[in-house]
Amino acid sequence: MRHGNKVNNLGRTASHRKAMLSNMACSLIQHKRINTTVAKAKALRGYVEPLLTKSKTDSTHSRRTVFGYLQSKEIVSELFRDVAPKIADRPGGYTRIIRTGYRLGDNAEMCIIELVDFNDIYTNEKAKKTTRRSRRAGSKGDEATTVVESDAKPTAEAVSEEPVAEVETVEEAAAPAEESAPEATEETTSEESTEEK
Repeated sequence: MRHGNKVNNLGRTASHRKAMLSNMACSLIQHKRINTTVAKAKALRGYVEPLLTKSKTDSTHSRRTVFGYLQSKEIVSELFRDVAPKIADRPGGYTRIIRTGYRLGDNAEMCIIELVDFNDIYTNEKAKKTTRRSRRAGSKGDEATTVVESDAKPTAEAVSEEPVAEVETVEEAAAPAEESAPEATEETTSEESTEEK
């Protein structure tokens, strides 16, 4: 039974576990996504999320507290400079665990743990703006798109036919001009010949 066993020791001593979680947190903040086992990712989530909450208030005390956990000045400055402004509006739940299958060597369950606000696939700006959904609005939107698409096709065909028609009209207009030009030249030649006589 696991009564009161709140901490997953991960088969390590306290100092080894602390150092490992600190290094993993630094990697997560630096790269925004890391690949690890599910057990380590769950332990890391409980370790790094309070630090992310602490980084929302940019004060000397917060920076020193976070530095006590991470032990890296560069990572602390990146956390407060780049990550904290992006997560400022989020009330917790800064990380996401995505299971990726099992490791080939020892069959350990693997996953990707990532910062939620730095994933472009899941954080779609259009999805954030739509807050209300209903059946009627969706069906009207579909009809509108089909009407637009049906209107768009003939327009494209008409545009492709218009240049051809213009070319033909230009050729037709040019042809009578050429025919009239020789007649005019014949008249002028006949006039010249009469003048010479």
